[in-house]
Amino acid sequence: MEKLKIEGGHSLTGTVRVSGAKNSAVALIPAAILSGSTVTIEGLPNISDVHTLCELLEEIGGSTHFENDALTIDSSKMVSMPLPNGRVKKLRASYYLMGAMLGRFKQAVIGLPGGCHLGPRPIDQHIKGFEALGAKVTNEQGAIYLRADELKGARIYLDVVSVGATINIMLAAVKAKGQTLIENAAKEPEIIDVATILTSMGAKIKGAGTDVIRIEGVEKLNGCRHTIIPDRIEAGTYMIMAAAQGEGVLIDNVIPQHLESLIAKLREMGASIEIRDDQVYISKVDNLKMVDIKTLVYPGFPTDLQQPFTALLTKAEGTGIVTDTIYGARFKHIDELRRMNANVKVEGRSAIVTGATKLQGAKVKASDLRAGACLVIAGLMAEGITEITGLEHIDRGYEDLVDKLMNLGAVAWREKMTPEEIKNFQNS
Repeated sequence: MEKLKIEGGHSLTGTVRVSGAKNSAVALIPAAILSGSTVTIEGLPNISDVHTLCELLEEIGGSTHFENDALTIDSSKMVSMPLPNGRVKKLRASYYLMGAMLGRFKQAVIGLPGGCHLGPRPIDQHIKGFEALGAKVTNEQGAIYLRADELKGARIYLDVVSVGATINIMLAAVKAKGQTLIENAAKEPEIIDVATILTSMGAKIKGAGTDVIRIEGVEKLNGCRHTIIPDRIEAGTYMIMAAAQGEGVLIDNVIPQHLESLIAKLREMGASIEIRDDQVYISKVDNLKMVDIKTLVYPGFPTDLQQPFTALLTKAEGTGIVTDTIYGARFKHIDELRRMNANVKVEGRSAIVTGATKLQGAKVKASDLRAGACLVIAGLMAEGITEITGLEHIDRGYEDLVDKLMNLGAVAWREKMTPEEIKNFQNS
């Protein structure tokens, strides 16, 4: 196990290139199961979630080859083997295997998904969709069993706007007989990305990116080549870093329209942001103004940027309120920020931040992926050295983080943890 050390106070300058979207990758890879042929996905990030999914596909007979950010998946020899636990529990998005395997084989056995611990994230809307399509779904000994003699198109209204349920139903429905209508669908860019790869395989999908998606089932899908979209959350994380500690940072490989809510909030805080075709340039920010944020479904402020943004707010004058309407328990980073001298407290589904506060380096623990990003930003701003454990969370979503930070002028490095440190970490 390793820990990340950051010496704070160094200015960031230069260019950072954003990797492919983690939240797309974890859906695009399972989608390849449906082709029964060879699919190549270009621009994938080299992160642990991608490698875990490749290992899962190989468990069911698939062949994967990942080289130079391109993943080639041959699903022709895949079989519907149970995936009851093990690697499934490493990531939340393993639930996309349910929709993909149900669509391909009309059956699946998938262990209950793992990933970051962000409080209750039920999959009831996924199950509702599968059942509407004709599947029988049972929970047996900690695994979800899905079985269908045949899948038939249906009209499905999602009670809660859910990215995961929207994508999972799409995966199951593309080979169902007849038309499927998903109403109150999520609109995230990652959903459009998944619809694009499925369409390239031969699926008939209309309305992705709106709240009503229409799918006309087809009998057969083919292989294809697809290029993933840039990671809007990674891009947003570096934009927040640039506002916090930058003296002119260019974020490259960005779709600015995917980040309009963050750009608006950074400008409200006083940041000077220049938007280019596929780049965002953030000038040095001298005085940050405090703002309130509330996370909402897309195109609202992303819950995945709530934690990194909270770190930035500690540098602003005044009092701000951070409300997370998506994951009310997504505040485990607050105690760690307090260790670093932040003046912040949790009240219900909100965090109240009072600044400006000079953060101090400390030993802190990343409890989940975006909490890790928050602590990295805090470490860049803090006096002294910040030591972050729980890097397995950060590695799930940020490719080459240390190299990218160092190229911008940060002082950061990874160290092996001692046996005593590992013991203390596991017991904490």
